[in-house]
Amino acid sequence: MGLIAEIIFCLLTILSFGIFAQKILRIRRSILLGKATHLNDRPGQRWLNVILLALGQKKMFQKPIVAVLHLIVYIGFVIINIELLEIIVDGIFGTHRIFSESMGGFYTFLINTFEILALLVTIACVVFLIRRNIIKLKRFISKDLEGWPRSDANYILIIEILLMGLFLLMNAADHEVSFIVSKNFTPWLTANFDEKQLLLVEKTAWWLHIIGIYAFMNYLPYSKHLHIVLAFPNAYYAPLIPSGTLHNMPDIQNEVLYAMQPEMAPTNAAAPESFGAKEATELSWKNLMDAYSCSECGRCTDACPANSTGKLLSPRKIMMATRDRIETISKNIKANKVFIPDGKTLLHDYITVEELRACTTCNACVTECPISISPLDIIIELRRSLVMEQSNAPQEWNSMFSNIENNFAPWKFSPDDRDAWTKA
Repeated sequence: MGLIAEIIFCLLTILSFGIFAQKILRIRRSILLGKATHLNDRPGQRWLNVILLALGQKKMFQKPIVAVLHLIVYIGFVIINIELLEIIVDGIFGTHRIFSESMGGFYTFLINTFEILALLVTIACVVFLIRRNIIKLKRFISKDLEGWPRSDANYILIIEILLMGLFLLMNAADHEVSFIVSKNFTPWLTANFDEKQLLLVEKTAWWLHIIGIYAFMNYLPYSKHLHIVLAFPNAYYAPLIPSGTLHNMPDIQNEVLYAMQPEMAPTNAAAPESFGAKEATELSWKNLMDAYSCSECGRCTDACPANSTGKLLSPRKIMMATRDRIETISKNIKANKVFIPDGKTLLHDYITVEELRACTTCNACVTECPISISPLDIIIELRRSLVMEQSNAPQEWNSMFSNIENNFAPWKFSPDDRDAWTKA
Protein backbone atom coordinates (compact mmCIF):
# COMPACT_ATOMS: atom_id res chain seq x y z
CA MET A 1 0.00 0.00 0.00
CA GLY A 2 2.92 2.33 0.74
CA LEU A 3 4.32 2.05 -2.80
CA ILE A 4 0.88 2.62 -4.33
CA ALA A 5 0.40 5.74 -2.17
CA GLU A 6 3.79 7.07 -3.28
CA ILE A 7 2.93 6.51 -6.96
CA ILE A 8 -0.47 8.19 -6.54
CA PHE A 9 1.18 11.13 -4.79
CA CYS A 10 3.82 11.54 -7.51
CA LEU A 11 1.19 11.44 -10.25
CA LEU A 12 -0.97 13.94 -8.34
CA THR A 13 1.99 16.29 -7.87
CA ILE A 14 3.09 16.13 -11.52
CA LEU A 15 -0.49 16.63 -12.73
CA SER A 16 -1.14 19.57 -10.39
CA PHE A 17 2.03 21.46 -11.26
CA GLY A 18 1.60 20.66 -14.96
CA ILE A 19 -1.95 22.04 -15.08
CA PHE A 20 -0.89 25.12 -13.09
CA ALA A 21 2.01 25.80 -15.47
CA GLN A 22 -0.33 25.50 -18.47
CA LYS A 23 -2.77 27.99 -16.96
CA ILE A 24 -0.03 30.49 -16.13
CA LEU A 25 1.35 30.22 -19.67
CA ARG A 26 -2.17 30.79 -21.04
CA ILE A 27 -2.48 33.97 -18.98
CA ARG A 28 0.95 35.08 -20.17
CA ARG A 29 -0.16 34.61 -23.79
CA SER A 30 -3.30 36.63 -23.07
CA ILE A 31 -1.27 39.48 -21.56
CA LEU A 32 1.09 39.49 -24.55
CA LEU A 33 -1.86 40.07 -26.88
CA GLY A 34 -1.45 43.69 -25.79
CA LYS A 35 0.75 46.18 -27.63
CA ALA A 36 4.47 46.26 -26.91
CA THR A 37 5.79 48.72 -24.38
CA HIS A 38 9.30 48.96 -22.93
CA LEU A 39 9.59 49.12 -19.14
CA ASN A 40 13.11 47.93 -18.38
CA ASP A 41 14.80 51.16 -17.33
CA ARG A 42 16.19 51.76 -13.82
CA PRO A 43 16.15 48.11 -12.66
CA GLY A 44 17.34 49.07 -9.17
CA GLN A 45 14.28 51.23 -8.56
CA ARG A 46 12.05 48.52 -10.02
CA TRP A 47 13.40 45.86 -7.65
CA LEU A 48 12.90 48.31 -4.79
CA ASN A 49 9.25 48.59 -5.85
CA VAL A 50 8.95 44.81 -5.72
CA ILE A 51 10.33 44.78 -2.17
CA LEU A 52 8.25 47.72 -0.93
CA LEU A 53 4.97 47.28 -2.80
CA ALA A 54 4.60 43.55 -3.51
CA LEU A 55 6.55 41.98 -0.66
CA GLY A 56 6.38 44.69 2.02
CA GLN A 57 2.89 45.89 1.00
CA LYS A 58 3.91 49.47 1.78
CA LYS A 59 0.78 51.17 0.45
CA MET A 60 -1.51 48.88 2.45
CA PHE A 61 -0.31 50.51 5.67
CA GLN A 62 -2.34 53.63 5.01
CA LYS A 63 -4.93 51.63 6.97
CA PRO A 64 -2.75 49.91 9.60
CA ILE A 65 -5.22 47.44 11.17
CA VAL A 66 -6.38 46.01 7.85
CA ALA A 67 -2.78 46.05 6.60
CA VAL A 68 -1.55 43.97 9.54
CA LEU A 69 -4.35 41.42 9.05
CA HIS A 70 -3.61 41.21 5.33
CA LEU A 71 0.12 40.90 5.99
CA ILE A 72 -0.53 38.04 8.43
CA VAL A 73 -2.57 36.18 5.83
CA TYR A 74 -0.03 36.83 3.11
CA ILE A 75 3.14 36.02 5.05
CA GLY A 76 1.46 33.18 6.92
CA PHE A 77 0.25 31.52 3.76
CA VAL A 78 3.61 31.90 1.98
CA ILE A 79 5.77 30.79 4.91
CA ILE A 80 3.55 27.93 6.01
CA ASN A 81 3.77 26.53 2.51
CA ILE A 82 7.52 26.18 3.00
CA GLU A 83 6.34 23.13 4.92
CA LEU A 84 4.97 21.94 1.59
CA LEU A 85 8.53 20.97 0.70
CA GLU A 86 8.62 18.44 3.52
CA ILE A 87 5.17 17.11 2.58
CA ILE A 88 6.27 16.61 -1.03
CA VAL A 89 9.49 14.82 -0.01
CA ASP A 90 7.56 12.62 2.46
CA GLY A 91 4.96 11.86 -0.19
CA ILE A 92 7.51 10.89 -2.84
CA PHE A 93 9.71 8.70 -0.61
CA GLY A 94 7.11 7.47 1.87
CA THR A 95 8.92 9.03 4.84
CA HIS A 96 7.49 10.79 7.90
CA ARG A 97 8.75 14.27 8.87
CA ILE A 98 12.00 13.67 7.02
CA PHE A 99 13.58 16.94 8.18
CA SER A 100 12.86 16.49 11.89
CA GLU A 101 15.97 14.46 12.75
CA SER A 102 18.46 16.41 10.65
CA MET A 103 17.21 19.82 11.84
CA GLY A 104 16.68 18.89 15.50
CA GLY A 105 15.45 21.73 17.70
CA PHE A 106 15.33 24.16 14.80
CA TYR A 107 12.67 21.96 13.19
CA THR A 108 10.47 22.31 16.28
CA PHE A 109 11.02 26.07 16.23
CA LEU A 110 9.98 26.25 12.57
CA ILE A 111 6.81 24.20 13.01
CA ASN A 112 5.93 26.21 16.13
CA THR A 113 6.29 29.38 14.07
CA PHE A 114 4.16 27.91 11.30
CA GLU A 115 1.47 26.94 13.80
CA ILE A 116 1.33 30.41 15.34
CA LEU A 117 1.02 31.86 11.85
CA ALA A 118 -1.67 29.30 10.96
CA LEU A 119 -3.70 30.39 13.98
CA LEU A 120 -3.25 34.08 13.12
CA VAL A 121 -4.19 33.44 9.48
CA THR A 122 -7.37 31.69 10.62
CA ILE A 123 -8.31 34.61 12.87
CA ALA A 124 -7.59 37.15 10.12
CA CYS A 125 -9.67 35.20 7.58
CA VAL A 126 -12.59 35.07 10.00
CA VAL A 127 -12.32 38.85 10.48
CA PHE A 128 -12.30 39.35 6.70
CA LEU A 129 -15.37 37.13 6.32
CA ILE A 130 -17.17 39.19 8.97
CA ARG A 131 -16.24 42.45 7.22
CA ARG A 132 -17.54 41.14 3.91
CA ASN A 133 -20.70 39.33 4.98
CA ILE A 134 -21.87 40.74 8.33
CA ILE A 135 -20.55 44.31 8.59
CA LYS A 136 -20.82 44.57 4.77
CA LEU A 137 -18.40 47.39 4.09
CA LYS A 138 -19.53 49.54 1.19
CA ARG A 139 -16.73 48.53 -1.19
CA PHE A 140 -17.55 44.84 -0.64
CA ILE A 141 -21.25 45.10 -1.44
CA SER A 142 -20.88 47.19 -4.59
CA LYS A 143 -22.71 46.01 -7.68
CA ASP A 144 -19.25 45.54 -9.27
CA LEU A 145 -19.00 42.34 -7.22
CA GLU A 146 -22.42 40.87 -7.94
CA GLY A 147 -22.36 37.16 -8.70
CA TRP A 148 -19.11 35.23 -8.98
CA PRO A 149 -16.65 37.94 -7.76
CA ARG A 150 -18.36 38.14 -4.35
CA SER A 151 -18.52 34.35 -4.00
CA ASP A 152 -14.90 34.00 -5.15
CA ALA A 153 -13.65 36.19 -2.28
CA ASN A 154 -15.56 34.13 0.28
CA TYR A 155 -14.42 30.82 -1.20
CA ILE A 156 -10.77 31.87 -0.92
CA LEU A 157 -11.12 32.84 2.74
CA ILE A 158 -12.93 29.61 3.59
CA ILE A 159 -10.33 27.52 1.74
CA GLU A 160 -7.51 29.22 3.67
CA ILE A 161 -9.26 28.52 6.99
CA LEU A 162 -9.71 24.86 6.04
CA LEU A 163 -6.06 24.51 4.97
CA MET A 164 -4.81 26.02 8.23
CA GLY A 165 -7.19 23.78 10.21
CA LEU A 166 -5.98 20.65 8.41
CA PHE A 167 -2.36 21.62 9.05
CA LEU A 168 -3.03 21.95 12.81
CA LEU A 169 -5.13 18.75 12.89
CA MET A 170 -2.36 16.83 11.14
CA ASN A 171 0.13 17.93 13.79
CA ALA A 172 -2.27 17.36 16.68
CA ALA A 173 -2.98 13.78 15.60
CA ASP A 174 0.74 13.00 15.49
CA HIS A 175 1.14 12.17 19.18
CA GLU A 176 4.86 11.52 18.76
CA VAL A 177 5.51 15.26 18.48
CA SER A 178 4.34 18.31 20.41
CA PHE A 179 3.95 21.77 18.92
CA ILE A 180 2.84 25.04 20.45
CA VAL A 181 -0.72 25.27 19.09
CA SER A 182 -1.70 21.77 18.02
CA LYS A 183 -0.67 20.22 21.38
CA ASN A 184 -3.76 21.83 22.90
CA PHE A 185 -5.96 19.56 20.77
CA THR A 186 -3.91 16.39 21.23
CA PRO A 187 -5.42 15.40 24.63
CA TRP A 188 -8.93 15.45 23.16
CA LEU A 189 -7.84 13.35 20.20
CA THR A 190 -6.01 10.76 22.31
CA ALA A 191 -9.01 10.51 24.65
CA ASN A 192 -11.41 9.73 21.80
CA PHE A 193 -9.27 7.76 19.34
CA ASP A 194 -6.95 4.80 19.69
CA GLU A 195 -3.51 4.71 18.08
CA LYS A 196 -4.70 3.27 14.75
CA GLN A 197 -7.51 5.80 14.53
CA LEU A 198 -5.11 8.63 15.34
CA LEU A 199 -2.83 7.48 12.51
CA LEU A 200 -5.83 7.45 10.18
CA VAL A 201 -6.80 10.98 11.28
CA GLU A 202 -3.24 12.20 10.71
CA LYS A 203 -2.97 10.57 7.27
CA THR A 204 -6.40 11.84 6.24
CA ALA A 205 -5.53 15.39 7.32
CA TRP A 206 -2.17 15.06 5.53
CA TRP A 207 -3.80 13.99 2.25
CA LEU A 208 -6.59 16.57 2.47
CA HIS A 209 -4.04 19.29 3.25
CA ILE A 210 -1.86 18.55 0.23
CA ILE A 211 -4.84 18.00 -2.10
CA GLY A 212 -6.30 21.28 -0.82
CA ILE A 213 -3.04 23.12 -1.57
CA TYR A 214 -2.88 21.68 -5.08
CA ALA A 215 -6.55 22.53 -5.66
CA PHE A 216 -6.01 26.07 -4.38
CA MET A 217 -2.96 26.47 -6.62
CA ASN A 218 -4.98 25.54 -9.69
CA TYR A 219 -7.91 27.67 -8.61
CA LEU A 220 -5.73 30.81 -8.47
CA PRO A 221 -5.72 31.49 -12.25
CA TYR A 222 -9.53 31.72 -12.14
CA SER A 223 -9.61 33.85 -9.02
CA LYS A 224 -8.98 37.44 -8.03
CA HIS A 225 -6.21 36.02 -5.86
CA LEU A 226 -4.06 35.61 -8.95
CA HIS A 227 -2.48 38.81 -7.60
CA ILE A 228 -0.54 36.55 -5.21
CA VAL A 229 1.51 35.59 -8.27
CA LEU A 230 1.27 38.69 -10.48
CA ALA A 231 1.80 41.35 -7.81
CA PHE A 232 5.57 40.85 -8.12
CA PRO A 233 6.01 41.37 -11.89
CA ASN A 234 3.32 44.05 -11.83
CA ALA A 235 5.20 46.00 -9.15
CA TYR A 236 8.46 45.56 -11.09
CA TYR A 237 6.96 46.99 -14.28
CA ALA A 238 5.08 49.82 -12.55
CA PRO A 239 5.77 53.20 -14.22
CA LEU A 240 8.57 55.19 -12.61
CA ILE A 241 7.35 58.55 -13.90
CA PRO A 242 5.83 61.08 -11.44
CA SER A 243 2.31 60.26 -10.29
CA GLY A 244 -0.37 61.72 -12.54
CA THR A 245 1.84 62.05 -15.61
CA LEU A 246 -0.04 61.20 -18.81
CA HIS A 247 1.65 59.65 -21.83
CA ASN A 248 1.36 62.07 -24.72
CA MET A 249 0.79 60.74 -28.24
CA PRO A 250 3.84 61.58 -30.40
CA ASP A 251 1.66 62.07 -33.49
CA ILE A 252 -0.41 64.72 -31.72
CA GLN A 253 2.67 66.39 -30.26
CA ASN A 254 4.11 66.60 -33.76
CA GLU A 255 0.88 68.09 -35.12
CA VAL A 256 1.12 70.87 -32.53
CA LEU A 257 4.79 71.38 -33.35
CA TYR A 258 4.09 71.58 -37.09
CA ALA A 259 1.24 74.06 -36.49
CA MET A 260 3.65 76.30 -34.60
CA GLN A 261 6.57 75.70 -36.95
CA PRO A 262 5.22 74.65 -40.38
CA GLU A 263 8.69 74.53 -41.88
CA MET A 264 9.40 71.41 -39.79
CA ALA A 265 6.48 69.40 -41.20
CA PRO A 266 7.60 66.43 -43.34
CA THR A 267 6.23 66.31 -46.86
CA ASN A 268 5.50 62.58 -46.98
CA ALA A 269 4.65 61.65 -43.40
CA ALA A 270 2.39 58.60 -43.08
CA ALA A 271 -0.84 59.07 -41.19
CA PRO A 272 -1.11 57.13 -37.90
CA GLU A 273 -3.16 53.92 -38.08
CA SER A 274 -5.31 54.77 -35.07
CA PHE A 275 -5.54 56.80 -31.90
CA GLY A 276 -6.09 55.32 -28.46
CA ALA A 277 -7.71 51.92 -27.95
CA LYS A 278 -11.14 50.56 -28.78
CA GLU A 279 -10.33 46.93 -28.10
CA ALA A 280 -8.40 45.22 -25.31
CA THR A 281 -5.68 44.09 -27.72
CA GLU A 282 -4.99 47.75 -28.56
CA LEU A 283 -3.99 48.40 -24.96
CA SER A 284 -0.43 47.75 -23.84
CA TRP A 285 0.55 44.42 -22.31
CA LYS A 286 1.16 46.30 -19.04
CA ASN A 287 -2.48 47.46 -19.05
CA LEU A 288 -3.54 43.83 -19.46
CA MET A 289 -1.19 42.69 -16.70
CA ASP A 290 -2.79 45.34 -14.47
CA ALA A 291 -6.20 43.83 -15.23
CA TYR A 292 -5.06 40.31 -14.32
CA SER A 293 -3.24 41.59 -11.20
CA CYS A 294 -6.30 43.39 -9.79
CA SER A 295 -7.45 41.88 -6.48
CA GLU A 296 -10.85 43.62 -6.71
CA CYS A 297 -10.27 45.16 -3.28
CA GLY A 298 -12.20 48.28 -4.31
CA ARG A 299 -9.82 50.82 -2.77
CA CYS A 300 -9.63 52.58 -6.14
CA THR A 301 -13.40 52.89 -6.43
CA ASP A 302 -13.69 53.92 -2.79
CA ALA A 303 -11.26 56.80 -3.46
CA CYS A 304 -12.81 57.82 -6.79
CA PRO A 305 -14.52 61.26 -6.48
CA ALA A 306 -16.73 60.55 -9.49
CA ASN A 307 -18.00 57.32 -7.95
CA SER A 308 -18.56 58.94 -4.54
CA THR A 309 -20.88 61.51 -6.14
CA GLY A 310 -23.02 58.81 -7.74
CA LYS A 311 -21.45 58.68 -11.20
CA LEU A 312 -21.37 55.36 -13.01
CA LEU A 313 -17.56 55.20 -13.07
CA SER A 314 -15.88 52.50 -10.97
CA PRO A 315 -12.13 52.01 -11.55
CA ARG A 316 -12.41 48.47 -10.15
CA LYS A 317 -15.07 47.66 -12.75
CA ILE A 318 -12.81 49.08 -15.48
CA MET A 319 -10.13 46.55 -14.54
CA MET A 320 -12.59 43.66 -14.22
CA ALA A 321 -14.17 44.48 -17.59
CA THR A 322 -10.74 44.65 -19.28
CA ARG A 323 -9.79 41.26 -17.84
CA ASP A 324 -13.13 39.74 -18.91
CA ARG A 325 -12.71 41.05 -22.46
CA ILE A 326 -9.14 39.84 -22.96
CA GLU A 327 -10.16 36.45 -21.55
CA THR A 328 -12.96 36.26 -24.13
CA ILE A 329 -10.56 37.22 -26.92
CA SER A 330 -8.00 34.66 -25.73
CA LYS A 331 -10.59 31.87 -25.70
CA ASN A 332 -11.77 32.95 -29.16
CA ILE A 333 -8.22 32.72 -30.50
CA LYS A 334 -7.65 29.35 -28.84
CA ALA A 335 -10.83 27.93 -30.38
CA ASN A 336 -10.35 29.39 -33.87
CA LYS A 337 -6.54 29.77 -34.13
CA VAL A 338 -7.17 33.42 -35.03
CA PHE A 339 -9.57 35.96 -33.59
CA ILE A 340 -13.00 35.73 -35.20
CA PRO A 341 -14.91 39.02 -34.68
CA ASP A 342 -17.73 38.50 -32.19
CA GLY A 343 -19.44 41.82 -32.74
CA LYS A 344 -18.21 43.25 -29.44
CA THR A 345 -15.42 45.56 -28.30
CA LEU A 346 -14.05 46.65 -24.95
CA LEU A 347 -15.29 50.18 -25.64
CA HIS A 348 -19.11 50.35 -25.59
CA ASP A 349 -19.84 46.65 -24.88
CA TYR A 350 -17.77 46.24 -21.71
CA ILE A 351 -17.04 49.85 -20.71
CA THR A 352 -19.55 52.57 -21.53
CA VAL A 353 -19.16 56.14 -22.70
CA GLU A 354 -20.86 57.38 -19.53
CA GLU A 355 -18.21 55.70 -17.37
CA LEU A 356 -15.35 57.17 -19.37
CA ARG A 357 -16.69 60.72 -19.34
CA ALA A 358 -17.16 60.65 -15.57
CA CYS A 359 -13.40 60.32 -14.97
CA THR A 360 -11.68 63.52 -13.82
CA THR A 361 -8.17 62.04 -14.32
CA CYS A 362 -7.39 62.95 -10.70
CA ASN A 363 -5.19 59.83 -10.29
CA ALA A 364 -6.78 58.88 -6.95
CA CYS A 365 -7.33 55.30 -8.14
CA VAL A 366 -3.65 54.83 -9.00
CA THR A 367 -2.50 56.45 -5.76
CA GLU A 368 -4.76 54.20 -3.69
CA CYS A 369 -3.96 50.87 -5.37
CA PRO A 370 -1.63 48.71 -3.20
CA ILE A 371 0.40 47.58 -6.22
CA SER A 372 0.05 50.73 -8.38
CA ILE A 373 -2.38 49.35 -10.93
CA SER A 374 -3.53 52.14 -13.27
CA PRO A 375 -7.19 52.13 -14.35
CA LEU A 376 -6.51 55.68 -15.52
CA ASP A 377 -4.22 54.51 -18.34
CA ILE A 378 -7.01 52.34 -19.75
CA ILE A 379 -9.60 55.11 -19.36
CA ILE A 380 -7.37 57.60 -21.20
CA GLU A 381 -6.71 55.22 -24.10
CA LEU A 382 -10.41 54.43 -24.50
CA ARG A 383 -11.33 58.12 -24.34
CA ARG A 384 -8.74 58.94 -26.99
CA SER A 385 -10.33 56.40 -29.30
CA LEU A 386 -13.80 57.66 -28.48
CA VAL A 387 -12.95 61.28 -29.24
CA MET A 388 -10.34 61.00 -32.00
CA GLU A 389 -11.59 57.94 -33.86
CA GLN A 390 -15.36 58.30 -33.41
CA SER A 391 -15.67 62.07 -32.87
CA ASN A 392 -17.79 61.18 -29.88
CA ALA A 393 -17.51 64.06 -27.42
CA PRO A 394 -19.86 66.53 -25.72
CA GLN A 395 -20.47 69.77 -27.59
CA GLU A 396 -18.55 71.72 -24.95
CA TRP A 397 -15.48 69.57 -25.61
CA ASN A 398 -15.82 69.95 -29.39
CA SER A 399 -15.95 73.74 -29.04
CA MET A 400 -12.79 73.66 -26.96
CA PHE A 401 -11.05 71.35 -29.46
CA SER A 402 -12.00 73.69 -32.31
CA ASN A 403 -10.66 76.71 -30.43
CA ILE A 404 -7.39 74.96 -29.67
CA GLU A 405 -7.02 73.94 -33.31
CA ASN A 406 -7.76 77.40 -34.67
CA ASN A 407 -6.58 79.71 -31.89
CA PHE A 408 -4.01 77.57 -30.03
CA ALA A 409 -6.01 78.09 -26.81
CA PRO A 410 -9.33 76.86 -25.33
CA TRP A 411 -10.89 80.33 -25.75
CA LYS A 412 -12.56 81.77 -28.84
CA PHE A 413 -10.08 84.59 -29.28
CA SER A 414 -7.51 85.18 -31.95
CA PRO A 415 -3.96 84.66 -30.68
CA ASP A 416 -3.29 88.30 -31.56
CA ASP A 417 -6.14 89.44 -29.28
CA ARG A 418 -5.40 87.12 -26.39
CA ASP A 419 -3.92 89.89 -24.23
CA ALA A 420 -6.63 92.45 -25.04
CA TRP A 421 -8.26 92.00 -21.66
CA THR A 422 -5.22 93.66 -20.03
CA LYS A 423 -6.10 96.95 -21.74
CA ALA A 424 -9.73 97.03 -20.61
